[in-house]
Amino acid sequence: MTSLSNRRALVTGASSGIGARTAIHFARGGAHVFLVGRDRARLEETAADCPRSTVIVLDVRDADLVQRELSKLDCDLVVNNAGMALGADKLPLGDAREWSTVIDTNVKGVLHVAQATLQSMASASRGDHVFLGSVAGRQVYPGGSVYCATKHAVRAIYETLRLDMAGSGVRFTTVDPGMVQTDFSLVRFRGDRDRAAAVYQGVSPLTPDDVAEAIVWAVTRPQHVNIGEIVMWASAQASTTVVTRRG
Repeated sequence: MTSLSNRRALVTGASSGIGARTAIHFARGGAHVFLVGRDRARLEETAADCPRSTVIVLDVRDADLVQRELSKLDCDLVVNNAGMALGADKLPLGDAREWSTVIDTNVKGVLHVAQATLQSMASASRGDHVFLGSVAGRQVYPGGSVYCATKHAVRAIYETLRLDMAGSGVRFTTVDPGMVQTDFSLVRFRGDRDRAAAVYQGVSPLTPDDVAEAIVWAVTRPQHVNIGEIVMWASAQASTTVVTRRG
């Protein structure tokens, strides 16, 4: 296990959930963490639990702002985590404006962050770039056409970067969890708390800490080891469509 001490880590979507918990684990391990997100108040809450951190308020969909603010940080550890879903309608009933929001965040946002941070890593011949994928990037499910498409895209970006940057010294990892209890479903169902809670009813889902610990494990392997892909399921979840619920 290598140390996180003195590493410069950037985490997008750090205001809550997996992003927040990953940032906290990094900071407690000795890294200086740059907390990126849109909500300053929630980022400050994360920062309160991070011994060494800097808050950066931006929207990953803004390519120029991402390039201007993130390219100068000289980070050697990036968790490209920001993502979302809106709605679970079958495609003919979907909202094209929501599709654009999800695609711009989950695909273009990922590209913007990668482009802004990888050049300095390549120049230093070292670094870790972690993508937060999803089992939805491996299996589709009803009502998930747009979200699943974006996570399949993230997996394609990860696989292509492994080829584009072969020999650069930069390690690439994709962590693809299944059901994780965060605000994801609350956002997806536009604030409907009952509908969001029903997703996890009768199940012990993964927690943000479960995913954060997997990320920490991957990026602290010896330099000659690259943990490429981690797929995580709740024990009760056999696939994107098969979940065993208590009662």
